[in-house]
Parts: sequence; structure tokens; C-alpha cells
Amino acid sequence: MRVLGIETTCDETAAAVVRLRPEGGGEILADEVMSQIAAHAPFGGVVPEIAARAHVEIVDALVARALRRANLRARDLDGVAAAAGPGLIGGVVVGLMTGKGIALATGKPLIAVNHLEAHALVARLTRPLPFPYLLLLASGGHTQILAVKGVGDYDRLGTTVDDAIGEAFDKTAKLLGLSYPGGPAVEAAAKDGDPTRFALPRPMLGRPNADFSLSGLKTATRIAAQAIAPLKAHDVADLCASFQAAVVDVIEDRMRVGLRLFRQRVGVAHGVVVAGGVAANGAIREALARFCAQAGLPLVAPPISLCTDNGAMIAWAGIERLRRGLVDDLSVAARPRWPLDPKVERAPHGKA
Repeated sequence: MRVLGIETTCDETAAAVVRLRPEGGGEILADEVMSQIAAHAPFGGVVPEIAARAHVEIVDALVARALRRANLRARDLDGVAAAAGPGLIGGVVVGLMTGKGIALATGKPLIAVNHLEAHALVARLTRPLPFPYLLLLASGGHTQILAVKGVGDYDRLGTTVDDAIGEAFDKTAKLLGLSYPGGPAVEAAAKDGDPTRFALPRPMLGRPNADFSLSGLKTATRIAAQAIAPLKAHDVADLCASFQAAVVDVIEDRMRVGLRLFRQRVGVAHGVVVAGGVAANGAIREALARFCAQAGLPLVAPPISLCTDNGAMIAWAGIERLRRGLVDDLSVAARPRWPLDPKVERAPHGKA
């Protein structure tokens, strides 16, 4: 089974071809990603109109390149998977329409993939991992703790009531005059900083639910920065280290609550998975490793290249759905919001 995956939900245009291995898991035959960082850097964040235009300009060539690298023609595919949301709707439409066109021209099944489900399942591409498992999904637009019970079967245990973790990193970087994207810039600066210098808050610590709140921490960082302005290089490093340490403490606490809720609602977890762009942060990975060691569970962290947005995760989610007969017709619509848990009509502040 060989599936093409197309990803255009934010500021990466990506196309990949993944093959299902007979023994399970997948083999990435091609994985092409075109970043738009340079286009958005002057604005300190993603500009939806610029992102959509860039997707239009590159997606066809990127798909063609992925097929060439996989040594396949479109008609050799077993399915075409395209991210249909959630995300910036202009970009989502570009990728989904491209997938529809290829599916229509070749007569291959179309799989409209939930971008969040792709993150939730990508760990199964690289190693055997049975359901159910506990997932921390953390990116620039999403922060959720989920019970992954099966393909299409998710129970959201916690979410953010305001900013996503990645969003908080990006805004903190912008506040401190660091480069875009902010997450890697804050992590790099934090390595030279003192995480104990600033007594920043740990929002939601000890709460019985598994929700997150990052806006208060972001505000406290801004107030601390203003109090010692103008900032020197060591001040920025200390602020980044203190901010990152607070985020790590919050994640460990929220995951402990999430695991307790998982055991109450679902039962035994086969592991803990971290996915999304924030999963590339080394301090957060170390914290989750500690948490898993204490819980007696394996930590499954996909390779860094599969944490950020990519076409391989879309193709793999397409395989997971296609092998279960879960396909879509050409009338399927792009969705700016699309919660994984059907019991959740809409996440707080529109974070599906």
C-alpha cells in the first residue's frame, strides 16, 4: 500500500509518499518539505495570505518531486491523502483541492486527513505501538492531552484555555527580540541562562483537570523584562531559561493529571507519545522522559523531522484510515477547526 500525503495547513508545503510495510509500520519513500520561514520572518509570525499564495505556487512541483523520488507515477498510488484541516483555511483549501484533483484524475481513493490525527498517529509509522496510548500534542496552534484509543477514536483529556505552548514560545521570543521561529530561538538562548533568576508562575499547577493556561506566564515574562529594560544578552538568556523551566514544570504536572484521567477513563496505557513541533524541544523531551520513568511507561518521540508539519505524517494517517476502509468522496470540505474528540464541539478560543 503506497499513499501520497499532502500538507498545507500552515506555513510548510509538504508532499510525501509512504509505503505500508508487510510487517507493520511504514517506509518513507519520499518526503519533500518547503518552508516559508523566510517569507514570514519579517512579520514575526505566519501571515495567512502569504502562506496560501506560497502553497499555490509550489504544491504541484513538490508533489511531482515526491513522486519522482519515490520512483512512482500517480496512477501507481493506492490512495491520495490530503490534510483537510484544522488550519489556516486558505492553505488547507490549496492542499485539499490538489489531492482531490489527483484522486479524480487517477481514480484513486481520497482520504481527507485531520492534521491533528496525523500528529497523533505518526509515532506508529516508525515503531510498533499498540493502542491505547497517552498523547501530548503540542505545537504553535495546538496544545492537548489525548487518549488515543484507535484510529478515529480519541478522548481529549485536557487542552489550553488560551495560548498554545508553541504560540507562547513564539510570542516570548518576539517580546525579547529573538529571531523567528521563536521556539528554537528561546530554547537556544535558555541553554546559557539561569532558570532560577526570575520567579515566573506555573499556571494551572495542581488543578484536578488536565488543562493548560499560558497567557499568564507570557504576561509575567513581559513584566519581568520591562522591569529590567534595557535588556542585556544575559538578561535575555535568563528570561528564556526561566520561561522554559516554567513551561516544563507545567507540562510535567499536567501530564501526571492526564495519565490519572487516562487510567480512570480508558485503562492501561501502552506508552506516552509526544508529537507536534514543540516535541522538538530538548528540555521538554527530557522532562517527559523523567515523567515516563516515574510512571513506568515508554516514551515514544518521533524523529524531529516528523514532529514539525510534514507530508509523511499525512500519508501515514491516510494509510491507517485506508486500510480500515475509511475514505472520502470528492465533496469533502476543508475545515478551519476540526476537533479530534467528537464530544468537543469547539475548543476554547477556537483552538480545535
